[in-house]
Amino acid sequence: MAAAAAEPGPQDFVYGEEDFVLQGAGWGDEPGAAPSRFDRALLESWDDRMERGLFRYRLGPLPTRVLPGAMRLVAQLNVQRGTERRPPQPVRSLRQPFDPAAFHFGRLRPAEGLLRLRRAGPGPAAAAHLLVAINASPLERGHVLLLPEPRRGLPQALTAPLLRGALEAALLSASPAFRLGFNGLGGRASVNHPHLHAFYLRRPLLLEAAPARPLGPRGGPGPRLLRGVPAPAFLFYAAGPAELEGLARDVCRAAEHLEDTGLACNLFATRGDPPGGAAGGGTGTGRGLRVLLWPRRPSFEAESDAAFSVALCELAGYLPLPTAPLYRDITEEEALRIIRQPLLPEPELLRLGEELARLLAS
Repeated sequence: MAAAAAEPGPQDFVYGEEDFVLQGAGWGDEPGAAPSRFDRALLESWDDRMERGLFRYRLGPLPTRVLPGAMRLVAQLNVQRGTERRPPQPVRSLRQPFDPAAFHFGRLRPAEGLLRLRRAGPGPAAAAHLLVAINASPLERGHVLLLPEPRRGLPQALTAPLLRGALEAALLSASPAFRLGFNGLGGRASVNHPHLHAFYLRRPLLLEAAPARPLGPRGGPGPRLLRGVPAPAFLFYAAGPAELEGLARDVCRAAEHLEDTGLACNLFATRGDPPGGAAGGGTGTGRGLRVLLWPRRPSFEAESDAAFSVALCELAGYLPLPTAPLYRDITEEEALRIIRQPLLPEPELLRLGEELARLLAS
């Protein structure tokens, strides 16, 4: 009798600057744009784990539509994620300690790991690695978690090395659909263990190109204020790899300041235009990485009366919805009312942005 095949484990993915896709495909280039080495490795291993039954449900094509209105909200019906995903862990504090008795990513099976990302060369950045693991309740094909140290008992928090490594992963992808996100404690994080989300959303979002206004001295360090999007946010921008370390440091200093003032946060990163607005006619030329940071009032209780919870996807204008009637009937006005409910009033947001601009300029 033949022996059962061993479960696969994560593959080492060593990369260097030559692997960064500096002129990523624009939406006008889809679907003919060639995937990168990273895209192929991630999606092929993800598909393999789907065939092996390692997810909570089998994900097929999902009904998707753009809601009528100026915000171009992307609604998507994902009934199984609504019913099959692991219930979120209770969160009662912005600084809640790690609980080894609760679910954490140290419990993942080896086969749930897809890639170990490690940058080639000397130095501490090369020594560290990120584990790319499946999200067992996926939003879309290719939905993964980026895990810095799954065996260590640390609470969910954004650190500069973690964010920099995740942004480098974004530059390894050739697709404008590749997105990153972070939900902080009190910002609808469902597991209190360090992780970011990454996924492919094959629809453009308004926040990729909307212009932003400076909050500090022009030309100084971020953030900028991004208006005219579903959820006003602080925008940070990197034109290329050389700016990632400084951007990651600034974003994390800003997130720490929010926590110190009693605010939670969410983050979303995507290929996008410079802060002034569209570059290169939307072809990918001149596009860098946009990182959006949302300060919000902490949410510690379940939103029993809301049509959906508000986390990184919803703030970005992407609405994964759990029921067919909600998907069919929801309007932009209703969705925006829910999305903006945990956010700060604009005068408070402006004061906070000016405060962050002074902090990051010091």
